[in-house]
Amino acid sequence: MKRFILKVFCFLLPLIAVTYPLDCCISYYLNKSTGYPGEFEVMNDIYNSKANCDIAIYGSSRAWVHIDPKIIRDSLSLSVYNFGNDGHSFDLQYLRHLEFLKHNNKPKTIILSTDIFSLQKTDGLYEADQYLPYMLWNKNIKKYTSSYISYNSWDYCIPLVRYIGKTIVLKKSLNYFMNGIPENQLRYKGFLAMDREWSADFERLKAKQKSYKVQLNKNYKNLLEVFIKECKGMEINLIFVYTPEYIEGQKFISNRKEVVGIYKEFSKRYNLSFYDYSNDEICYDKTLFYNATHLNSKGADIFTKKFASALKTDKSIKL
Repeated sequence: MKRFILKVFCFLLPLIAVTYPLDCCISYYLNKSTGYPGEFEVMNDIYNSKANCDIAIYGSSRAWVHIDPKIIRDSLSLSVYNFGNDGHSFDLQYLRHLEFLKHNNKPKTIILSTDIFSLQKTDGLYEADQYLPYMLWNKNIKKYTSSYISYNSWDYCIPLVRYIGKTIVLKKSLNYFMNGIPENQLRYKGFLAMDREWSADFERLKAKQKSYKVQLNKNYKNLLEVFIKECKGMEINLIFVYTPEYIEGQKFISNRKEVVGIYKEFSKRYNLSFYDYSNDEICYDKTLFYNATHLNSKGADIFTKKFASALKTDKSIKL
């Protein structure tokens, strides 16, 4: 048996010695891409320990297009970084939180942008390729992404395997290797304003179905409570916010009251500030949105200034 293991080891060692450097090269050039959009920029800042901040903003796409770190920084005189992760539920927001703390100093305050879909699980991993450069031998990424229908166990532990069949990704990496890395960045401290007007997507959706019921995931609710307790234990000030959502979009979710009620319950139980903008005047102005759940650049500017003003009087934030 020992001889067999030794033979396997002798076979694999040269293979890894060849494939690992190539894997690192592909990953290095791929993570310079502005794709997914700008998620690599945030992850690179995390892994390069360039995401240190006083205030960290967590959430989904509604975080990274709604909350401008520059406005909050100028208002509170504190450094701010927006870690909003496009299309991801709370489990993957928590994954980003873990990676952030592993490579950076803990923030004084975390603002969690709660969401109607944060506690709902999907089958597929949204924009799964964004994890490719970072997932090899990464236990946290494996733990929180392997339950989705996107990768298998070999992809996390054997160099190059996860790149098999990824033609577009490989071409992009090769292009940067041959022609140089683009210097432009999409996001500022994780934030990206959307200069877009209202689309007809919501109207088309309503024509197909009258309402939508969010399927709450009990594990995600439990994980949220774990996260709250961890923040308490690390003496990190945690703040909840529910950013503006177009009023007709709110009415479309049949169990919205139940979902928001979870955030209200936790904020009350653990004595957290919760800023709920569900009934704010912004929610009634369609010109400030580009779809039912996302503010455009004008809406984000108006909202962040309003939110920053509220935070300035929040006694839990140490200025």
